[in-house]
Amino acid sequence: MGIIKQFLNFLLFLTSFYIVGQELPPIKNYASEVYGAENQNWSISQSEDKYIYLANNSGLLEFNGAKWRLYSSPNNTILRSVNAIGDKIYTGAYMEFGFWEKNIYGNLEYTSLSAKLKESLIEEDFWSIIDFDKWILFQSLNRIYIYNTVDKSFRIIDSENRLPKAFKIDESIYFQKLNEGVFRIESGEPVLVSEDNVFKENILVDAFELDDKVLYLTQTKGFYYLDKDNNVHQWNVTTNPKITDLSVYSSLQLANGNLVLGTISNGIFELDKKGNVLLQIDQEEGLNNNTVLSMFEDVDNNLWLGLDNGVSVVNMNSPFSVYNDFGGKLGSVYTSVIFNNKLYLGTNQGLFYKEIGSNNDFKFITDTDGQVWCFKVHDNTLFCGHNKGTFIVEGDKADLIPGAMGTMAIKSIKGHEDKLIQGYYYGLNIIEKVNDTWKLRNKIVGFDPTTRFFDFTNDGSILVFHEYKGLFKLDINDDFTQVNSFKILESAPKALKAAISEYNGDLLYTSHQGIFKYNYKEDLFKKDEILSEKFLKDDEFISGKLVLESKTNTLWGFTDKSIIYFSPGKLNSTLQSTKIYVPASLRGNLTGFESVINLKEELYLFGTSRGYLILDKSKINTTNFKISINSIEKKALDDTKQFVPLNGEVEFSSKENNLNFTFSVPEFNKFNQVTYQYQLEGYYDKWSNWSTDSEASFENLPYGRSYTFNVRAQIGNTLSTNTATYSFVIDRPWYLSNQSIVIYSFLFVALLLLVHSLYKRHYSKQKKKLIDQKQREFSLSQLKSEKEIMKLKNEKLQHEIDSKTRELSASTMSIVKKNEILNTIKGELSTIKDKEKIKPVIKIINKNLSNTSDWKLFQEAFNNADSDFLKKIKELHPNLTPNDLRLCAYLRLNLSSKEIAPLLNISARSVEIKRYRLRKKMELAHEKSLVEYILEV
Repeated sequence: MGIIKQFLNFLLFLTSFYIVGQELPPIKNYASEVYGAENQNWSISQSEDKYIYLANNSGLLEFNGAKWRLYSSPNNTILRSVNAIGDKIYTGAYMEFGFWEKNIYGNLEYTSLSAKLKESLIEEDFWSIIDFDKWILFQSLNRIYIYNTVDKSFRIIDSENRLPKAFKIDESIYFQKLNEGVFRIESGEPVLVSEDNVFKENILVDAFELDDKVLYLTQTKGFYYLDKDNNVHQWNVTTNPKITDLSVYSSLQLANGNLVLGTISNGIFELDKKGNVLLQIDQEEGLNNNTVLSMFEDVDNNLWLGLDNGVSVVNMNSPFSVYNDFGGKLGSVYTSVIFNNKLYLGTNQGLFYKEIGSNNDFKFITDTDGQVWCFKVHDNTLFCGHNKGTFIVEGDKADLIPGAMGTMAIKSIKGHEDKLIQGYYYGLNIIEKVNDTWKLRNKIVGFDPTTRFFDFTNDGSILVFHEYKGLFKLDINDDFTQVNSFKILESAPKALKAAISEYNGDLLYTSHQGIFKYNYKEDLFKKDEILSEKFLKDDEFISGKLVLESKTNTLWGFTDKSIIYFSPGKLNSTLQSTKIYVPASLRGNLTGFESVINLKEELYLFGTSRGYLILDKSKINTTNFKISINSIEKKALDDTKQFVPLNGEVEFSSKENNLNFTFSVPEFNKFNQVTYQYQLEGYYDKWSNWSTDSEASFENLPYGRSYTFNVRAQIGNTLSTNTATYSFVIDRPWYLSNQSIVIYSFLFVALLLLVHSLYKRHYSKQKKKLIDQKQREFSLSQLKSEKEIMKLKNEKLQHEIDSKTRELSASTMSIVKKNEILNTIKGELSTIKDKEKIKPVIKIINKNLSNTSDWKLFQEAFNNADSDFLKKIKELHPNLTPNDLRLCAYLRLNLSSKEIAPLLNISARSVEIKRYRLRKKMELAHEKSLVEYILEV
């Protein structure tokens, strides 16, 4: 029966207390994969520099707004508590407590305090750390260790019973002993406050000071307080019966006095000072997990939740609140309107509504499933442009006007209150009110492109924008039945995501090139430089849709970084602009389908891809923030990184010229995007582009220079109040140091002297070498001259030899001719019959033919021309006779047998026989020519 009763109570809790359809503060979640540690986070605190510290199962987590860092617990156990006090981060773990301090490198170093205890620890975890004046209290479930930060002494409060938690209230320290009651520490000793059974039997989660009384929060029985007579009373609030059904594990009193309860399985509840539930957030509403182990409010009023699985941050003071449709019931909100005290949402899944100010969930209007494109309030009637056509909405019902499907825009027609013009999938059509009933009257013939953006000009023409075809100007007949003519306005070139809109009588065309205003006289669009500058300055274009919020007469636009709204100037007609910096990626922007409505006063609703955002302009304020350099690492080539001291100017060796800087702004608002810009004076003097990257690396920096690294941050258009700087020097290598330069100077002088000496020696050698060369050249010249003389002599001798040879040849030929003539004469005489008379003549002829004086003359001339031949041939062939030598001489002159015959006074046949005999004497080979052989000798 007990289980059934609890189950029924739980169902009652869900149906009567569970707040559905909540518009919640922005929630930012960090999973364990993001922060790089284990799931559970037991305690949270914030340091003076606004860094967040969490006690995690893996150790101490540090978050500087840009990067997470994990420091392992000193004894590798679960870290249960953390409290940042002054410049120290105190932590408690199993059998260990102490503090962390930053060293000169910006890294935390741990100092154990428990190791300084004179008394040994018992088996215990330290679950809470409280600072009180000059004391720090470390509370376990069995003891409270009081540490004096001045004299470093310890005092211990023991307990035989369990100590669930200690509290700091009204400048006093309270704690509970189970089965004994509530105690207060006075002069270092426990003093009983109340021993009521409520405090003896129920675990106290926390205690708060509220309206001059101390509220004690139990884990499962709600709130109690003590009156002046020390009697215990339950805090009598409307929500108390429901709270008693919760299992509360952690709690917190916010700076505004509200209370936040962290439960085991239902997320968190925020209560006002009267105990009314303001909001409830669980996993379905956006938390990482429903079990809240710890809570902390930072200096910017962000609520940090340490969960059983991850970390969540609730931006309690954000100007934005969020309706997140995690269940997918609503879908993407394309349009919204307030009508008859109801908020209507048009989404891609249909039409929804709820009462203004109600926390109830949105209700679906029957038969409106499908895409809703627009709303139009006209003649006290709400029209809904839908994929199915046009609906007339009354309360929780919607009636479809039969006719064309796909109504994307609806506008009034000036002077025709009974008519509306609609842009739909196939052009334009007219609906008309007849006998109090709205009906589709006709399609405007002559124009068929899909019409989503259109508006009227002063002369009654209609401007229609189609992003693929351009901007059309339509001339419509007076009865709105026919397009007489149309043209494309080239002054508004077609562009993706562009759109037209109307504001204060001006027609505006907005594209990536800027905002153009329609000039009626010239019938063209001209760029408005002022509006364009305001719209796109420092931002990138994503959508040309400008939304008119008629209730406040403001015109809203959307860029990649911000939401901008224009409003009329108070003293002139110039539009004033205000930018609200929220990146499109964070606001869930429906690019090209943005919508804005004013809910009340400064509250505006924006449709998103998963619900909507509500902006409270009154909460927008510019806060100052600072940037800090977190760490610097140096690295030599192919070496490991080393941390560098953060204070003072540092000198690095020439090899340590690769540096990495990390920096951050401790900003934790979900919709605030921090961007960074840096420069390195001495190397890269120009500021970098703005980026979300929180580190900068420089490699192979030139040595022998002084550098200053500067970094600044920006949130929206607000710069950080400071520029973080770090100066350093990269030394010259040892071989370029001053000492080395002095040594190089001496060596250079010595080298000059050495070079001078070497040059002098070299010059002397060169001089001697030149003289020797000249002498050799002179000797060679002389030798050349002698050779020339010898050549001339040889040439002269050769000429003489040639002359002698010619003489020898002439003489030989003369002898040959003479003998031939004599033989001819002799032959002629032999024909004479009287022989006796011619005998003397023949005798004379024979004598001349055999005259040895001719041979002697020839031999003398031959020896003059070739003195060695006869000698050589005789040496080679000693058996040659004088006649053989004579034949050899004639053959040497290359005479033929016919020419030799007269010289020997024999026949040519006899000459051949002599030649044959001569070959045999010389023993020449058969293939060897006799003449060639004689010429070769």
